[in-house]
Amino acid sequence: MISRQVVTNQPNINTIRQSSTMIELKDVEKKYRNDTSEHLALDKISISIDRGEYLAVLGKSGSGKSTLINMITGIDRPSSGEIYVDGAAVHKLTERQAAAWRGHNVGIVFQFFQLIPTLTAIENIMLPMDFCNTFRGKRKERAASLLDMVGLARCADRLPTALSGGERQRAAIARALANDPSLIVADEPTGNLDSRTSASICSLFDDLRAEGKTLVVVSHDENIARHSSRSVTIADGRIVRDH
Repeated sequence: MISRQVVTNQPNINTIRQSSTMIELKDVEKKYRNDTSEHLALDKISISIDRGEYLAVLGKSGSGKSTLINMITGIDRPSSGEIYVDGAAVHKLTERQAAAWRGHNVGIVFQFFQLIPTLTAIENIMLPMDFCNTFRGKRKERAASLLDMVGLARCADRLPTALSGGERQRAAIARALANDPSLIVADEPTGNLDSRTSASICSLFDDLRAEGKTLVVVSHDENIARHSSRSVTIADGRIVRDH
């Protein structure tokens, strides 16, 4: 993979000293309220995830899995508790700071790909670099390299509608890697894929972990759990199993 270009315009954020711990949640609680009721999505969750670990997050629909990764990525804010990711105090970031931090430091892979339909595969991968102003003068070269890494070099100029489901997910993973983040977070990345294609995505995640990436993957796919170095099961907003 192309080495990371030094970025000088990252947001000014509160930090803690880096250690072997990549992610730490301390008594994180998330409540959603409306006019008539309150829902406790996360109930005082505490967990540490090491740098380079591959964590599978398991649980039934509505258990709090997606809320947990929204906390880790700064997409949503906790009602209470502390969240540290790669030295950043994520729970203290404003919405704008969180977006800038996420763009530089976290690659997110969605279940439904979220590729821009009017952009080609290579243009979709260049987009995060454009937003974060990284790899200036080398964006197309880097995007092409990432497409080659995920086995899609021949698809660079195709629109997402011309790609199969597995190809779109591979393109989405390449896009998540665009700014060379240290953390990859995926939400049901194999949920819409056949078993053979799911196996190829699992193999790709294995390669990313071998490169030193930290992975947090939410899934119902047993293959994800088998490939991971650790798995946690969530029920009713609590971690009920960690192994």
